[in-house]
Amino acid sequence: MIRMQVQLSEQQLEVLRGRAAHEQASMSKLVRRAVDTWIGSRPETGPSERRRRAIEAAGRFSSGAQNVAERHDEYLADAFDR
Repeated sequence: MIRMQVQLSEQQLEVLRGRAAHEQASMSKLVRRAVDTWIGSRPETGPSERRRRAIEAAGRFSSGAQNVAERHDEYLADAFDR
């Protein structure tokens, strides 16, 4: 295992200590379990899944402008000025 340092708020530490005592487990074990739960709840998105999502989103939105390909720099600058 790799050792790392994590900063917690006082409230987070208090709750973690209490939970560890209640479950008779180390705080490290509870943190690893929480990280595993978070990782498991996130959908995996590899390159093929990201590509599929990008293709699916393409053309879904319309600005109504007919010249975006020619004036994209101007539209981008306007968007950042807002």
